[in-house]
Amino acid sequence: MSLAETVSARDARRLLLHGVGLSADPARHATPAAVRRTVQGMGFVQVDSINVVERAHHHILRTRLDGYQPAMLAKLLERDRTLFEHWTHDAAAIPTQWLAHWQHRFAAAKQRMDPDRSNWAKRLGDRPLDVIAHVRERLEREGPLRSADFEHPRDARGNWWSWKPQKTALEYLWHTGEVAISGRLNFQKLYDLIGRVLPEAAARPAPPREEHLAWACHTALERLGCATARELRDFLQAIELPEARAWCAKAEARGEIVPVAVETENGSGRRAAWALHDWRRRLARAREAPARARLLSPFDPVLRDRARAVRLFDFDYRFEAFVPAAKRRYGYYVLPVLEGDRLVARVDAKLRRDTERLEIRGLWWQAKVRQTARRRRALEHAAERFAEQIGAQRVRLPSIRQSKVA
Repeated sequence: MSLAETVSARDARRLLLHGVGLSADPARHATPAAVRRTVQGMGFVQVDSINVVERAHHHILRTRLDGYQPAMLAKLLERDRTLFEHWTHDAAAIPTQWLAHWQHRFAAAKQRMDPDRSNWAKRLGDRPLDVIAHVRERLEREGPLRSADFEHPRDARGNWWSWKPQKTALEYLWHTGEVAISGRLNFQKLYDLIGRVLPEAAARPAPPREEHLAWACHTALERLGCATARELRDFLQAIELPEARAWCAKAEARGEIVPVAVETENGSGRRAAWALHDWRRRLARAREAPARARLLSPFDPVLRDRARAVRLFDFDYRFEAFVPAAKRRYGYYVLPVLEGDRLVARVDAKLRRDTERLEIRGLWWQAKVRQTARRRRALEHAAERFAEQIGAQRVRLPSIRQSKVA
């Protein structure tokens, strides 16, 4: 570590917030092109179905663009086709210009999900290849189709989230790159042959593995600022950990990256990582995050790595929707509050659609954060802004007299 450059926790936060799109001015003009640039800058935006206050992809983009509207993302995915929906660490909207790199993922999925030998055979029923062939033929003839367009007697025993064999076949064809998501109907996926949905992009061959590896690591490091080999692997989950480690060693020898010692906000000591060789120049060009408060999605990339959020923000966040109610510390759907470059509080939120009211059912400030009147007003403004964005007419905030986070 004596030879490594030191990166303060504040500078590491600044690089990260810049890389994931939270340092840009959220009041800038919102257009489909601005949304595309935002997703490109972030690398991808996670897509999730939970709709307690707003679906994750819309919430994440609203945090970065005040004037964002869901129709903008739909246009990019379903009309312009400049984004496509597939998998990173989870379902995500991804720049279509990167589709060729997903050919490596498709090939790996075909081996992992072999319908003759993997657990997918059980999910596909007694004749897995016939089910896949039938689904493929219907898509060729009729597509795009939903899972609901395939009839199948319900298995009373249930299997894998009660997926019927045809749904499993659709997902198999999607993961292995034969079909793409052409759109959604009431958030249900519409599947079609990838050659019809993304004809030009799907025709491009996979880049050589070394080129793919360098792309995956650079893409991650440009957005994370500082990262270990494991964090580079985890960003897109497009490569294996030994590959990421080998790339780091070779990239350091070439002078592309440098070892750094990242200081921590929680006092846990410096941590060895990597940064691009020009990280100081990138830091100087990165804007300070806007000072105003913002309610983040639980799926925001800042929170995806819980350990990193603890180290850099001294903020321990756990998504508790799947935790039994009696064991939850804060609530079912808790939104972290970002103020400038700090995570200062969290709120338990719910959109009451029957009364069109955004309800803040709980508020907890971080232990080291002063509960000033100015900060309270900033939080109220953030809640009001978010309520307006999601179509809520009213906001109910709890009393400021709340226990600090332990």
